[in-house]
Amino acid sequence: MAIYLDHAATTPMVDAAIAAMTAQMAQLGNPSSLHAPGRASRKAIEQARESLALHIGCVPSEIIFTASGTEANNTALKGLYWKGKSVGRNVIVISAIEHHAILDPAQWLAEHEGAEIVSIGVTSNGVLDFSQLEQLLKDRADEIAVISVMHSNNETGALQPITEIVALASAHSIPVHSDAVQSFKKVPLSFSTLGLTALSLSAHKIGGPLGIGILVLKRGLEIPALLHGGGQEREIRSGTLNAPAIVGCAAAADGDYPGEHVREMRNLLAQGIVHVIPDAYINGASETLPGIVNATFPGTESDTLLLLLDAQGIAASTGSACSAGVQRPSHVLLAMGHSDKSARSSLRFSLGSTTSTSDVTSVLNALPGVIERARAANLR
Repeated sequence: MAIYLDHAATTPMVDAAIAAMTAQMAQLGNPSSLHAPGRASRKAIEQARESLALHIGCVPSEIIFTASGTEANNTALKGLYWKGKSVGRNVIVISAIEHHAILDPAQWLAEHEGAEIVSIGVTSNGVLDFSQLEQLLKDRADEIAVISVMHSNNETGALQPITEIVALASAHSIPVHSDAVQSFKKVPLSFSTLGLTALSLSAHKIGGPLGIGILVLKRGLEIPALLHGGGQEREIRSGTLNAPAIVGCAAAADGDYPGEHVREMRNLLAQGIVHVIPDAYINGASETLPGIVNATFPGTESDTLLLLLDAQGIAASTGSACSAGVQRPSHVLLAMGHSDKSARSSLRFSLGSTTSTSDVTSVLNALPGVIERARAANLR
């Protein structure tokens, strides 16, 4: 059986989510219809919304269902930018390590909507350079439409100082959005406690189904919509609601994430990597998600490593983007001070609730041979 260490990409659906989703799929009714089947579907959705709100630390009306975390990010970033632009603010502030679901819509807004993008750097550990953000707000606070910084990084697992960012931005009435897709259920996360304006989540990262995301948007706040139609979800996200996926998402959120076990497996893997490959090193901060290990293996190419591990039945990730078949070094690792060469020699192992000690042991047993072959291939 394959060893799956790519839970940050997607994680297996939990039994409760499969059962809830399957049962709802057998029910007939458009939740926007007024007849009995429609009302029953709507009731299931609203019960799921209320349940999710308890886990997210928000009120139910602040939850807007989307088709993905990417859509939630796009809706928040574009909507908050357009709202700021209407009062003369055209600067978007992001971190240098954002997911492409923030980087790319920000770039689109720069190219098509007159936005100016300011990217805040990070330390060598992958944590936002807070002093740089402080200076920017001292100089240009009245120009900033929105700040968007992820809650945790998807490649290194490094947690970001969201509470401090919100406190700083609030003094200047600047809305803050956070992509928390990787953080939900894995570390403490409360929308109300953080004081955010908007938050993005995704079901398939927590054992729920693919195709359902959540935008949490502060109540009473109106932003321009990306999708227009029936006026669902506060008229911000029109479209027939996906009742089966929504109840599946809520069922997954009701489960307990074994964070202590996952972190134990993570530490076992991280320590084992530098033991069996002495010149390897781990990337990231001391405060991280429980399940992500990003490691650099000098003298290798990450795509070669990925294929060699796959041949051993081990699924991992490069954590980098590919375009037209050409591997690009991770923008996250480059922002942390890596060279192109070292960034191309790195892999992300992401562990989950199903990861066992035997999985970690098998990976550590396979690594020396894989690294040896990868280095030999790199010398040709």
